Amino acid sequence: MQLQDTVAIVTGAASGLGNATAAALAARGAHVVGIDLDTSAAPALDGVTYVAADVTSEDDVRRAVAVATEQGVLRTVVNCAGIGPSARVLGKKGVHDLGLYRKIIEVNLIGTFTVMAVAAEAIAATESDEHGQRGVVVNTASIAAFDGQIGQAAYASSKGGVVGLTLPAARDLAQYGIRVCTIAPGIVETPMLATVSEEFRAGLAAGVPFPQRLARPEEYAQLALSIIEHDYLNGETIRMDGALRMAPR
Repeated sequence: MQLQDTVAIVTGAASGLGNATAAALAARGAHVVGIDLDTSAAPALDGVTYVAADVTSEDDVRRAVAVATEQGVLRTVVNCAGIGPSARVLGKKGVHDLGLYRKIIEVNLIGTFTVMAVAAEAIAATESDEHGQRGVVVNTASIAAFDGQIGQAAYASSKGGVVGLTLPAARDLAQYGIRVCTIAPGIVETPMLATVSEEFRAGLAAGVPFPQRLARPEEYAQLALSIIEHDYLNGETIRMDGALRMAPR
């Protein structure tokens, strides 16, 4: 899939994985529409237009996709938006907050599906290239989908849903020339980790077999680009975790 002079949508683009991916896509010549709930603090990037939108709102998503299609031929979607609060199924304060559980599923899984489906509708309406290709969607799961830890029941459920979505979505969208893959990152050095101590981060890094450090957002972006440009990758979930397998806690 060629990126030069095409349009890409990236969710969660104001920071972390999404921001690194938006920058990488723009550097390859794509016109990027970066979606986030709050874009006021998003760093200015050449080739990136930010749109404030809630991925759980179909109206917001349709508005953002319309902005993208106005800029050219939409070919790429990378879903990075997500939240990760933790709580036990049954803790000292009682049962897991059901509203919180619902919210995590809504953002991480339903939001991913909504962006993918609405964007796929727009991509399917474009002319294919000489190989019948029209586009590619890269979704974001987590190794928590496979190795969910104590307190991650909601998060692991949502990311497990993204993994389970990958193959049927790829099969559904194959007739339109749209590929679907998923990245399942391990522990990435994102703003979410900026609030914890260096000692705590070092402890997390020590658990990674090799390389014994936290992943970088730019490495996620590099993998996303590899998937986009590798036309035979489809229906696959790829772990990016340095061979880490999470312990129960």
